[in-house]
Amino acid sequence: MNERNNNTAQRSAKSSGKTKKTQTFYYKKKKTAKKMVQPQKPVKISFLGGINEVGKNMTVFEYDGDMIIVDCGLAFPDEDMLGIDLVIPDFTYVLNNADKLKGIVITHGHEDHIGSLAYLLRNCNVPVYSTRLTNGLIEGKLREHGLLNGAKLNVAAPGDKVRLGKFDVEFIHVNHSIPDAVGFAIRCSAGTIVHTGDFKIDSTPVDGGMIDLARFGQLGNEGVLCLLSDSTNAERPGYTESEHKVGDSFEMLFRKAGARRIIVATFASNIHRVQQIIDVAQSLGRKVVLSGRSLENVVAVSRELGYLKVPDGVIVDINLINKYSDHEIVLITTGSQGEPMSALTRMAFSDHRKVAITPNDYVIISATPIPGNEKTVSRVINELMKLGAEVVYEKMYDVHVSGHACSEELKLMLGIVRPKFFIPVHGEQKHLQKHARLAVSMGFDKENIVIVENGASYELTSASIKKVANVPAGQVFVDGLGVGDVGSIVIRDRKHLAEDGIIIVVAAIDSVSRSIVSGPDVVSRGFVFVREAEELIEEARNTAEATINRCFDKNIREWGTIKSRVRDDVSKLMYERTKRSPMVLPILMEI
Repeated sequence: MNERNNNTAQRSAKSSGKTKKTQTFYYKKKKTAKKMVQPQKPVKISFLGGINEVGKNMTVFEYDGDMIIVDCGLAFPDEDMLGIDLVIPDFTYVLNNADKLKGIVITHGHEDHIGSLAYLLRNCNVPVYSTRLTNGLIEGKLREHGLLNGAKLNVAAPGDKVRLGKFDVEFIHVNHSIPDAVGFAIRCSAGTIVHTGDFKIDSTPVDGGMIDLARFGQLGNEGVLCLLSDSTNAERPGYTESEHKVGDSFEMLFRKAGARRIIVATFASNIHRVQQIIDVAQSLGRKVVLSGRSLENVVAVSRELGYLKVPDGVIVDINLINKYSDHEIVLITTGSQGEPMSALTRMAFSDHRKVAITPNDYVIISATPIPGNEKTVSRVINELMKLGAEVVYEKMYDVHVSGHACSEELKLMLGIVRPKFFIPVHGEQKHLQKHARLAVSMGFDKENIVIVENGASYELTSASIKKVANVPAGQVFVDGLGVGDVGSIVIRDRKHLAEDGIIIVVAAIDSVSRSIVSGPDVVSRGFVFVREAEELIEEARNTAEATINRCFDKNIREWGTIKSRVRDDVSKLMYERTKRSPMVLPILMEI
């Protein structure tokens, strides 16, 4: 540019006949505004379930105004949740941000990962992405709730990538106790987050597909911002046994059973286990009978989709079981966790309509008790033995292997993914703490490892992880058709009734003369047997009458106050006489 201008000046001077000194022109560069470095937007992770518990798994990811959910599971009620059928996560945070929600991705088809979907989708119908078998199981759930026709279900295969708003989600094959289980690589501009889902490393899986460790390793090489990893078996040393080992045990035990009827209790969704039972039963010339609605549903879906291969005529209807001799039958049943309404429990307590346990039964419980279920499982085993059956359970033979990674497998996953930040998930506090210590033992920085809790939210950037305000999270009880209408106060009242019973005090009062017209009558349920405690009941009646008359004498006219004083005085009397505190319910009728 300057050269061209100099030449032009020289030519102008020559043409004018004058000698002109060459002039150089210098152009100042325009000042450009310094490019402002925008602060990196964080990705936010909120935990609505699956932390400090086994079940109810649900995790929310947010970035730049978009939201996705990983899993939407349920938990089964504890013994103290009287009358409750199911426990689901609190969806308040999701429903308040429904306009941001781009989709739900599911790791696998177990109840603790898909069981709450119907309850969420009825209020917030968004696309759901899962593998083929998982999708089939979800369809069955939604059909029961009358939601299938309007649902937006999508099938993805391992290796597929799904775009959900500002998130890219890659499906990665893992081994678990159900086919078609996956983990996820969740990408956004803040970085890559790896969520393993429930997994183990099985080099000889029944379905032939080993976990895609190579892909996890590639992600580690590319750089992973955060790893969320299954912690269920973090306390167990070594490696989880292959599912094939159980098949060998079945072969040996079925032959040992001889001419006895064989009953096998297992998880309904453990299709690999069911396949092995069917294979061994067929090889020994036995027919297979299914007992348990959830088992029948899973088997039907698995056969339809080709995940379960059953020759024609091997499975027979339970209604035909009496047409076969004991040595011709293998009965597969639900109830391996001692659930009160399960088929095996009803058999143990002689409450099953089709199957009666006899001394000629050989019962195999092919499962490990979930933490908290040990007592119920032991009770079922004891009842089966009382009826004369021989019972084989996990500690006796290799009739069960876990679907979750033990400590060495967890360390291998940490080692190949090499995340900057690590959050152990899916387990009780002791499992999360142990998993965190495994990471520290491998050289991970303690400051980059976070133990979370349900309701916790964290924002992550390439430089930091920080806790932000908690989100609503907790337990929502499902009781019959009611969802959330039973809360802690109702559960407390149910416990009170279950532990101490109830006393009802009924009286009719003349509102004009302010006198008792009828009663008080005292009715007791679950407290004392009235015929054997007539003196106590009469004393309660006299106390209630005296309290009502005392209120009239003091010109107390508020029904709430009168009821409260009757309740207090009768309660005090009962505690003094029995050292028990039944619920006292006064019913005063004005005429």
